[in-house]
Amino acid sequence: MQHRFASELGALAVPWRAAEAPEPRLLVLDDALARELGLDPDWLRGEDGVRLLVGALVPEGATPVAQAYAGHQFGGWSPRLGDGRALLLGEVEDPAGGLHDLHLKGSGRTPFSRGGDGLAAVGPMLRELLVSAAVHALGIPTTRALAVTATGRPVQRETVQRGAVLARVASSHLRVGTFQYAAASGDVDLTRRLADHAIARHHPAAAEREDRYRALLEAVIAAQASLVARWMLVGFVHGVMNTDNMTISGETIDYGPCAFLDAHDPATVFSSIDERGRYAYGNQPAVAEWDLARLAESLLPLLDDDQEQAVALAVESLGQFAPRYEEELTAGLRAKLGLEAAGDGPAVAAVVAEALPLLAATRADHTGFFRRLADAARGDEEPVRALVEDPSALDGWLGRWRALAPDAAAMDRVNPCYVPRNHLVEEALTAATLGDLDPLHRLLEVVTDPFVERPGRERYAEPAPEGFGRYRTFCGT
Repeated sequence: MQHRFASELGALAVPWRAAEAPEPRLLVLDDALARELGLDPDWLRGEDGVRLLVGALVPEGATPVAQAYAGHQFGGWSPRLGDGRALLLGEVEDPAGGLHDLHLKGSGRTPFSRGGDGLAAVGPMLRELLVSAAVHALGIPTTRALAVTATGRPVQRETVQRGAVLARVASSHLRVGTFQYAAASGDVDLTRRLADHAIARHHPAAAEREDRYRALLEAVIAAQASLVARWMLVGFVHGVMNTDNMTISGETIDYGPCAFLDAHDPATVFSSIDERGRYAYGNQPAVAEWDLARLAESLLPLLDDDQEQAVALAVESLGQFAPRYEEELTAGLRAKLGLEAAGDGPAVAAVVAEALPLLAATRADHTGFFRRLADAARGDEEPVRALVEDPSALDGWLGRWRALAPDAAAMDRVNPCYVPRNHLVEEALTAATLGDLDPLHRLLEVVTDPFVERPGRERYAEPAPEGFGRYRTFCGT
């Protein structure tokens, strides 16, 4: 294991060790991910492997650290956040030479805990494992969960719960908030070294440009525009798009108050603390652009020695976000509608532009609508019409769409049958906290192979039943 972040950016890291886990017990391990990393799943299931997964065993070459970062949380500035309940063990080099952070979440108090206990409970850690696995299976860049391990330590939340540690794998844990922390220190050399580290780790093409730091900014803008468009296409609501939860790599990170849409509604909010809807589904693109502006501010001293010129360059680069996002969203919608080969005429453009407003107007089930639309492409409109209260609202749009000869088989390859439905997630997590992991494994089975429809698994493709009520999620701290 390597320690590049700890050695190259010591000013952004505090050496630390995980809290004791009295009785560690492995709950879930992603064998496929372990093998991708060049790790032996059987070893990870053994005593030493389990000790590694809770931080009790520090591998050779590792330097566990709590990372420092700042951030805007719900728009309010917090100059010192950092890993309050997590540790970066170090970087694992996979068989192909790629580097991956191995990070422990719920590993105990650190100097950044700010009064928190530094611990995590089984339920929220299994949520992150489940939802991140589903997002990965949907082809969306994301951090991934290698394992969830019970610690044998009780955790006090609303009730006493079982403690757990999530072993998280990421391209890195560099965030917009990392750059904000460096910039706030006033040490321009630190910001420059951080930017060079990010370029080498994630965006090496930026090093080929004379204005390498502007190139870095534009690479992050492009990565985040693509990421948020992909979230919107599958109806994913992140729930807490603070600047410390926006990665430089363009990976989804921090699965706290996250969830997938049932009924398509741009105003949907799942987070229990997002009372004003700042991070509602429909606000995600605008929030991403706002967060990226904070990255640009942090990079100003590297863009130009003249501040006015630096600001002008940053504003020009930020102007790339909206068109890049719209391009990615439009291309994704064309694929979901089976129209990739339909040309670029006004009829196609109109059908694509009207798709999401139609879903919002009819409050159709987001996932089910696109999946059942393939049936309509094959000539059977009844399944998609059954998803809306007033089927006549679909008449004009469906007719114009079908006239474009959509490719049903192509639609099946990009429109999932299964996402982690909120009521099924709660069902699985409730059972898991009581010691029954079977519902979790059954849900994992379908959401990690989401495009293949399975007989006997119909309930996994259905929206929440009446009476499930408004869904609320929590950060788990």
